[in-house]
Amino acid sequence: MSDVPDAVKRLAAPAQDAAEYWVDAWQRGTLFLDVLRQRGDLYIDHMHAGKPPVLTFDYELVASGRDLPAPANYALARIIAPPGLPAMDPKKRPFVVIDPRAGHGPGIGGFKMDSEIGIALQQGHPCYFVFFYPRPEPGQTIERVARTEAAFLERVAELHPDAEGQPFVIGNCQGGWALMILAASEPERVGPILLAGSPISYWAGVEGKNPMRYSGGMLGGTWLASLAGDLGNGTFDGAYLVNNFEQMNPANTYWKKLYNVYSHIDTEPPRFLEFERWWGGHFLMNKEEMEWITQNLFVGNRLSAGEVVSANGEIRIDLRNIRSPVIVFASWGDDITPPQQALNWIPDLYDSVEAIRLHEQTIVYCLNEKIGHLGIFVSAGVAKKEHAELISALDLIDTLPPGLYEAVIEDTRPDLPGLEFVEGRYLIRFEMREIEDILALGDGRDHERAFEVVERVAEINQGIYDTFLSPWVKALSNPWTAQWNMHMNPARVERWLFSDLNPAMWGVKMLADTARQNRHAVSSDNALLAGEYAMSHAIGQGLDGYRAGRDSAVELIFKSIYGSPWLAALVGLKPASARRRALETNSWIEEEFKRLKRRELEATFEHGTLLDGAIRMLIYCGRDLHVVDERPFNAMRHMLRESGLDDRIRIAELKQVVKRQTFLVLWNEERALAGLARLLPTPADRRRALDVVRTLAATRGEIVPAQQARLDRVAEVLAIEPREKRVKSAQAS
Repeated sequence: MSDVPDAVKRLAAPAQDAAEYWVDAWQRGTLFLDVLRQRGDLYIDHMHAGKPPVLTFDYELVASGRDLPAPANYALARIIAPPGLPAMDPKKRPFVVIDPRAGHGPGIGGFKMDSEIGIALQQGHPCYFVFFYPRPEPGQTIERVARTEAAFLERVAELHPDAEGQPFVIGNCQGGWALMILAASEPERVGPILLAGSPISYWAGVEGKNPMRYSGGMLGGTWLASLAGDLGNGTFDGAYLVNNFEQMNPANTYWKKLYNVYSHIDTEPPRFLEFERWWGGHFLMNKEEMEWITQNLFVGNRLSAGEVVSANGEIRIDLRNIRSPVIVFASWGDDITPPQQALNWIPDLYDSVEAIRLHEQTIVYCLNEKIGHLGIFVSAGVAKKEHAELISALDLIDTLPPGLYEAVIEDTRPDLPGLEFVEGRYLIRFEMREIEDILALGDGRDHERAFEVVERVAEINQGIYDTFLSPWVKALSNPWTAQWNMHMNPARVERWLFSDLNPAMWGVKMLADTARQNRHAVSSDNALLAGEYAMSHAIGQGLDGYRAGRDSAVELIFKSIYGSPWLAALVGLKPASARRRALETNSWIEEEFKRLKRRELEATFEHGTLLDGAIRMLIYCGRDLHVVDERPFNAMRHMLRESGLDDRIRIAELKQVVKRQTFLVLWNEERALAGLARLLPTPADRRRALDVVRTLAATRGEIVPAQQARLDRVAEVLAIEPREKRVKSAQAS
């Protein structure tokens, strides 16, 4: 008889689990519906407020592009540091963040405290944010936007006359190509620039991956962007771009994102609503702006080719004109901007690292292993690691010898040599790379020829549309039809349909309040809950499978059409022809440039300051290492502060000395070594410089044999005893 109650309990357990689960499921469903209602109301409130930036920081307006002679819908804001952060240091380099104008509104660069702006404020830098308003100004063009941003940088420089160098500018996603255009056309206005998740080489990618690059070909080119602009009565709706992003990952769009809120309804809504406030803030462009973007970038891929010219044809954008360091941050987990699209502009411009050095450019790239596209901007882990370390090492990057480097960031350990010269949790070093290392990130570039065919086809289709269809579409469009099309876009419908504008939603809040007051969450070991998780996983896998099949089919169709030799011949591409870049120059021009450069540097082999001598010695002794570490640089800065020279030797001067001495050592190493005797005339200067170089080398640990051999060679040429012998002699005496 004593076993009966236990048997009854076992029989009653499934019914109890079912009752518990269905109560919880009903409550979660009601609360989830209320979250969608809140999202809709948030969307409407944000729209009525003028869609201000979704920054978590307070700010004040410094300059408005609307007030310029050629107005643009951009503005410059100064970020106000919240209480508890260090005071702004007027001598520190100001930071300027440019957010992407790619369908969404501005603010992702300062979405939370652990962000690009937050990291800059925590390190005491003055920080500015370039944002834009929902509607473009009449007649606004991309060229006008570039001039506006240049005016903003000039204003920032005026506000910080004592700062160490020109502003550090960050371009997020599509803001990156805008920043590259700005830096190439106004190189004197920018300091180091950071391209975060920014596509520059749009044809690049890996076969079997990166399906977004096939969109232009599958849609027949750029004419659909013009059609959307004409339907918008001259305005392009950024919601179209958002919809394209959404379709990249249908599993996340249609299930995983929403189910994550439903399954964590008690904790997830605040984060979801915060993100959706930005994700649902759709902004507009002029038709001319979107046509420029699609024709010159998305399909034309003309920026890295040097084929972008000003409206009057007088100025050509040559990215080799950039004189400040270019830092590229990309991720292998980014399906919007894969590393190849972020980096292949480098081999587009240069055939060797020697060519990079010849143009006095310093290019640094840093690759994350798994973070997604949005995580580059909103992930706290990325902000605390990659962004924080790259910002901390900014002065070092600014003084790196011209060349190509990969930034490698790793955790420190208690026994790390020179740990006292490491700032923060991570150690950052810069390893020298070659052009071949960039190309090795992909599977070759032969497949990019198909995109040349796409470009030709796009030009033909664009001409047909502009001539025969565009006049009719314009005649049928007006402000009222444009507003109707905009409000009926699915990205907007899914928000206002679930808002309080819909009478059917008026009772949801009351039901949700009741559910919250009587919340009974299901236990984690409930069998039906486990079945729900399994079903959700299966749905996600099914949608992922659909995406994989869809992407494979798109790639196959794309190759079949645009990879065919008959279509290439039909549009005028010869079988063996390669695209001729506007940046290609005659060999005699390159040789003349080298000759003039050498002539300029000829006299500096034996003439210069003590700083020139010390830096030349440092470069010579570290040449075999192929890596630049933050520890020697930070130790050198510490020595300069202790000696009081930090106020006399500015970063800009140090940068020029490093460039000059690097060229000399690379040009003629033996002559550069022999010239040290003239730069360091006295035995005391020579001993002091050699001791400093040896001390800096030791901050990385035990001096390697190759570096020791170079130190001994310097001592031999300068006729001074190594420090070890001098110490032994002093001890013996």
